[in-house]
Amino acid sequence: MKAARETIGLVRAGLVLACLFAWLAVTAGLRPLMSPDEGRYAGVAFEMLRSGDWLVPRLDGMPFFHKPPLFYWISAAAMGLMGASEWPARLPSMIGATLAAGGLFLFLRRWADPARATLATVVLATMPFFYLGAQFANLDMLVAGCIAATLLLAADAALSKAQGRAWRIALAGAFAFAALGVLAKGLIGVVLPGAIFLAWCAAIRRPRLAGLMAWPPGWVLLLAITVPWFAAVQVRHPGFLDYFVLTQHVRRFASGGFNGEHPFWFYLPVIAVFTLPWIAWAAAALRPLRGLRAPLSEVDWLMWIWCVGIVLFFSLPRSKLVGYVLPALPPLAYLIAKAALAAARAGGRWSSAPRWTAVASGLVCIAGLAWLAMQTAPPGQRLRLPAGEAVGPADQVLMLGAYYYELPFYWGLRQPVQVSADWTPATVAQRDDWRKELYEAGGFDSERSAALLIDVRRLPAALCVPHATWLVGASGAPAVLPWLAQARLVAVDSDTAVWRFAGSATRDPNCLQPSEGVVP
Repeated sequence: MKAARETIGLVRAGLVLACLFAWLAVTAGLRPLMSPDEGRYAGVAFEMLRSGDWLVPRLDGMPFFHKPPLFYWISAAAMGLMGASEWPARLPSMIGATLAAGGLFLFLRRWADPARATLATVVLATMPFFYLGAQFANLDMLVAGCIAATLLLAADAALSKAQGRAWRIALAGAFAFAALGVLAKGLIGVVLPGAIFLAWCAAIRRPRLAGLMAWPPGWVLLLAITVPWFAAVQVRHPGFLDYFVLTQHVRRFASGGFNGEHPFWFYLPVIAVFTLPWIAWAAAALRPLRGLRAPLSEVDWLMWIWCVGIVLFFSLPRSKLVGYVLPALPPLAYLIAKAALAAARAGGRWSSAPRWTAVASGLVCIAGLAWLAMQTAPPGQRLRLPAGEAVGPADQVLMLGAYYYELPFYWGLRQPVQVSADWTPATVAQRDDWRKELYEAGGFDSERSAALLIDVRRLPAALCVPHATWLVGASGAPAVLPWLAQARLVAVDSDTAVWRFAGSATRDPNCLQPSEGVVP
């Protein structure tokens, strides 16, 4: 009888996970990639597949060490199986979201009750913030899923040990997902869940459980998963660890000069707006804290510390991007679900409110996705080459004054593109944008950087060659680049255009006349 109940429970859990993934994934390929983030990360994954180099992530052919490789590995493998399109490009985010929501459901089934497990999962899956984050090709949702799995498995191990149950498998899983979190986005994959777990052990007055973090087999497993990639890249590129740890972790957290500088309170309105209408239940969720009228359970403490800890941590640095706070959504969903269930059980006019809130929130998710899909398509997709036009095997592509991240992905380019811009260090340092990313990537491969990052004075040498060059830039570029009159306009859309320049069979250095004084 017990075995039958367990089998039924597993089947139900499997159905829940399958429905979760279907809800998040069925519409993931309906809109084009958004620039710059989706174009950047999908482009790096596409280049990994194209080049066959699965060790070093590359942006336009140059080592790109802003983030570790897990997202690119999953996305590139999916593209290898299904082709280069939006759906496989976003698969890592869908996996991360399913991991977070499915993990929350399984944890609450065991340590809370089925009603809270079900409603918390529904709340999370129908939050517009979570739903759209699951269909956005960047690293935030993948690391959010890893952090959620790490914390939930660690808490499961701790609670199981306290009750004399088996705990080692769950704890090993926590260390494994912490390792995957490191490979997804760096040190926050282990630092954040570790700090939250320690604070939780202190809050529930079980300091001995904090010793689980020092479990030797767990650290062996974590290091076995993470160290090989970091060591191999450091051997190939000796400056990698300094750049990855100091620049992309310490300096980005502690100093300014990076994208997305916002005030300390930035995430409060972000969460309030992007979790509507569920956030309306937040006031009810705060009631147990006012006057401490109702004691908090161990699960309650975990969710409060998890939610507040994530928001506080990412509020400290000046650089704040919206997706950073996605790891706070699973515990917020639990707190909202608990408040909504209490109101429903009280009866009266609030008894059906959670059901209607779920319906309304689901409609907001679909409306938000439709709105994004109706936005202007990125240059790489809207500038499809007309029938009969194609980039030949010997042709080159050169971008003028900008880098269009998604264009190599949508055009299926087999080689990196050249980019013409002002590459002086003073100009590069002015903004944290595509120029800085390419310039810093070029620092790890000076030979390729010299070939791809073209100063305006080197344009004749780059273009006066015995093969065609496809030029991509602002549609108004001919006003400042008179030599574009010699190129054939192939496609134009809004403020972006494509030209084909025939080159020079004799490598005539004057093929761009007039070229003096031209500034891109």
